[in-house]
Amino acid sequence: MEQSQALAGFSALAHESRLKIVRMLVVAGAGGMSAGCIAAALDASSPSRVSFHLKELEQAGLISSHREGKSIIYSARWADLADLVAFLMHDCCQGHCRYCDQAIELFSKCTGMPTGPDNNV
Repeated sequence: MEQSQALAGFSALAHESRLKIVRMLVVAGAGGMSAGCIAAALDASSPSRVSFHLKELEQAGLISSHREGKSIIYSARWADLADLVAFLMHDCCQGHCRYCDQAIELFSKCTGMPTGPDNNV
């Protein structure tokens, strides 16, 4: 990830509502959430304000959208979020931290879908 991409991502996250939206979409998983559900969860925000925040996050490459019928569904962009975290951790401990390396490796595999035998891991 280039520094300019990281700055765009961190700038987009540097707002309370946008950070809440990304966290909601991470919890929602690969299925994502409709714009209406996101707006309802941010009950203090007007729909036009939520649309603005969603557009900012999408332009920063942190979320994506697709249409399902009359709804627009938003999802976290797992690889891009992982790259953003990895950008911060990349040079940890002069590049010799096994914990950071393990975390970066796990982030790179994340698809937003549960894995493992019980689908909880």
